[in-house]
Amino acid sequence: MPSWATEPIAIVDPDPSWPVQAAELRGQLSGLLARWLTTEIHHVGSTSVLGLAAKPILDLMAGVADLDAAPEIAATLAGHGWHYVPPQLDERDYRRFFVQVVDGHRHAHLHLMRPDAEEWSRHLVFRDRLRADATLRDGYAELKRRLAAAHAGDREAYTEAKSGFINAALNNRALG
Repeated sequence: MPSWATEPIAIVDPDPSWPVQAAELRGQLSGLLARWLTTEIHHVGSTSVLGLAAKPILDLMAGVADLDAAPEIAATLAGHGWHYVPPQLDERDYRRFFVQVVDGHRHAHLHLMRPDAEEWSRHLVFRDRLRADATLRDGYAELKRRLAAAHAGDREAYTEAKSGFINAALNNRALG
């Protein structure tokens, strides 16, 4: 496996340039993927929330009509540093996943989804709740730092351990 696929999880302080970087990348991807896109490309994930500590990886989400177009999209993106993670490795049937590598490290993730997928709206709602609620945002940052220390070498365990917090936030339940 390439080193970027197994690099440890690191949470860093918020970087005010993340939205600018994401906007530039969204613009580039909008041109490259125009024939497949059914929606605008959204900046999601922790780097899309001002003031939130995060892995320094931009998460972008793009709506497409057909996930089976992923191999063709992969061919288009390959020359721009994007690596396609096949569905059997990603193990998330609702999306097709790409990682942009810059200088040997993950720089961005692209989540291709159908906009009618449940996960599509979950990503947007969770992002918007974090943006609207500083207490929720700060609680999430604290959890992420703790989980990154506990699961630095296991991205799947890290992601799974966040799910209770995310589900509670999406269901407007107390997060204590």
